[in-house]
Amino acid sequence: MGWLWSLIVGGLIGWGAGAILGKDVPGGVIGNIICGMLGSWVASTFLQDFGPVIGGYAVIPSLIGAIILILVLNFVLKRLN
Repeated sequence: MGWLWSLIVGGLIGWGAGAILGKDVPGGVIGNIICGMLGSWVASTFLQDFGPVIGGYAVIPSLIGAIILILVLNFVLKRLN
């Protein structure tokens, strides 16, 4: 059940970060889940966990980490094209 929550919350965080930036996450739903989960990992590594925690993710730092990850990913993909 924990993995299911991780997928759902990671997907919502990735979707929220894409909506805030107004950019699509490459890969659709799977990209949202990956960006949300990796963004949470980046945030927990470099930022403190603060704010509400849902499904094991601190929402605000995870959202910040996902936004950073999407910006970097879009920059790299534009450079490759």
